[in-house]
Amino acid sequence: MQLNNEVALVTGGGSGLGRAIVDRFVAEGARVAVLDKSAARLQELQAAHGAKVLGIEGDVRVLADHQKAARECVAAFGKIDCLIPNAGIWDYSMPLVDIPDDRIDAAFDEVFHINVKGYLLAVKACLPALVQSRGSVVFTISNAGFYPNGGGPLYTATKHAVVGMVRQLAFELAPHVRVNGVAPGGMNTDLRGPSSLGMANQAISSVPLGDMLASVLPVGRMPVATEYTGAYVFFATRSDTFPTTGALLNHDGGMGVRGFFEAAGGKDLPQKLQLS
Repeated sequence: MQLNNEVALVTGGGSGLGRAIVDRFVAEGARVAVLDKSAARLQELQAAHGAKVLGIEGDVRVLADHQKAARECVAAFGKIDCLIPNAGIWDYSMPLVDIPDDRIDAAFDEVFHINVKGYLLAVKACLPALVQSRGSVVFTISNAGFYPNGGGPLYTATKHAVVGMVRQLAFELAPHVRVNGVAPGGMNTDLRGPSSLGMANQAISSVPLGDMLASVLPVGRMPVATEYTGAYVFFATRSDTFPTTGALLNHDGGMGVRGFFEAAGGKDLPQKLQLS
């Protein structure tokens, strides 16, 4: 197991990609603290993994909650080797023209506070422990951090901000802490939207992303959450990643290499090579 005796702290680890990351890290030998707003989901995690997981209920917009998570993680497990700021919300690709005038301020604040400030606060709270362990930070970005149409202007702007955060913090925290980012593509999860836009109870699983992406992604289908988790293990692993900081992995099914007229150019390779 690649993460034996390592300790990670994951925000938003109670569901979706975050839950998949927690499950994978435990399977790789790590112990994991999880900061999540849902007490019920934290209980499910601890029931599944026992003493290998510590759940801390809190709001990623509040520094004190991050400080509590860092403090309780160190008290329970002795250290923090890897921080994964992952909690986020999606704006369901709402275009600027459709954002109501009387909600734009609140929507901007909510999306940025969770998707950007929540990441900064996580690093701020965990920094002493990360420096002490010479650990790493792995940010969850998104394909929307690099390309348009992965969200509306609010979500896309937050993910571009996280790209800048990776680069700046990789510089600021060197040589003590490595900072990298994983940019997943679409997946079928419980990712919710901003309450300020009436989307708090709307899950991304309600959108037929699988059908939409099947003809768009060069890999041919939408990945599931568990298929994204190996990238986080790679960045967290100490043995092979000493040179890796400030790196951004487009882990999105090949969105950046789509052709103009079709997603994948090699669909007929088996026939041309007489393999079928």
